[in-house]
Amino acid sequence: MKLQGEVMATGLQFPEGPIAMPDGSVLVVEIAAGRLTRVYPNGEKKVVAEVGGGPNGAALGPDGHCYICNNGGFSWRTDKGFKRPTGAATDYRGGAIQRINLETGAVQTLYTHCGDIPLHGPNDIVFDRDGGFWFTDFGKTFEDRIMRGSVYYARMDGSHITCAAHPVLTPNGVGLSPDGRTLYVSETETSRLWSYPVLGPGELGHEPWPSPNGGRLVHGLAGFQRFDSLAVEENGNICVATLVRGGISVFSPHGELLEFHEAPEGYCTNICFGGADRCTAFITLSGYGQLFAARWPRAGLQLTA
Repeated sequence: MKLQGEVMATGLQFPEGPIAMPDGSVLVVEIAAGRLTRVYPNGEKKVVAEVGGGPNGAALGPDGHCYICNNGGFSWRTDKGFKRPTGAATDYRGGAIQRINLETGAVQTLYTHCGDIPLHGPNDIVFDRDGGFWFTDFGKTFEDRIMRGSVYYARMDGSHITCAAHPVLTPNGVGLSPDGRTLYVSETETSRLWSYPVLGPGELGHEPWPSPNGGRLVHGLAGFQRFDSLAVEENGNICVATLVRGGISVFSPHGELLEFHEAPEGYCTNICFGGADRCTAFITLSGYGQLFAARWPRAGLQLTA
């Protein structure tokens, strides 16, 4: 089925990481511009902060600040107005987790490493009920190699970070089930959705070999498709932004492909839920730099923060 909605904003520089705000505005990162931007219901855009690198995923913390997964920057190609990432930026030095004060725009870097291991390309983030957050590190793609990724857990005060799953091949979206007991992770290049039982803050249960990453396979799409970020519905369904075909794939927690909502372009990268009933889906259409708003058939999950 085709998404029914309207373009809320245009001219964004590869938007991602949407956050629906209580006043009806939506925060998005602009990866290609290295900034966090607020989009108002009338389409007006206001820069909140210049963060540099490649801000990729974003989430509101319990403290009211915005937490950013910064992938360190991409190189880009544009064809007839369509922009896409092609690899690492020439000035790439590594990734980071950043905190942004939405009142002042001040940017603080919380993490660049986990112990001695550098963060390569932090991608997506979700807070739990304990005041910490899970995030994916996509790894990094170069012309001749791909760095494998990981799933991390960290405290929002910068005091603690731990690796919870490794290696994961291009982990992208991350989300928690409504009861907080299951963590979902989408892999881009395999178009596979994985789940892990949450045993405690920073601790995941792992499947034995031959699971390549310790996760349980929820679903893997056939053919050439790619997964991006994800959001969870109030009823527990997992909504995964799907590249190439372009749209949102909806899976049950048991692994059934329930629906596919076709988007206006192939680079449909992320989704969040907002509005008074959380039945408005805000979707980033990144190739042409658009934020799309559509009525969703069910309510999205109320996020912890």
